[in-house]
Amino acid sequence: MGTESKRQQRFAGVIQQDLAALFQRDGKAWAPGAFITVTRVRVTPDLAIARVYLSFLNTKTAQEDIKAIRTKTSEIRYKLGSKIKNQVKIVPQLDFFLDDTNEYVEHMDKLFEEISKEPRQPEE
Repeated sequence: MGTESKRQQRFAGVIQQDLAALFQRDGKAWAPGAFITVTRVRVTPDLAIARVYLSFLNTKTAQEDIKAIRTKTSEIRYKLGSKIKNQVKIVPQLDFFLDDTNEYVEHMDKLFEEISKEPRQPEE
């Protein structure tokens, strides 16, 4: 994907902020026990589709949680629309994706930790 315009970035920021508040308030009903963070929002140039990346903390069932949230997409879109209706012409279609950056970072940290524990070869 190319670089985003200022308009796309601003719109994505509004969506991210409002969705974060929505997940903070209603997220427990959609993914019990999980703390949901909206890590990134990418918007298409026509502002019709928003790709929302979610991170789940305090849960071992992130895959199931993202599936549960995808089943609630129309409800989430409706609630988002009621918050941003005065700022936009159309409420974008929402596509939810799992942001596994935290898991990747943890995996890399473990690898680096294992490497640092290995005995070093003497330099010649």
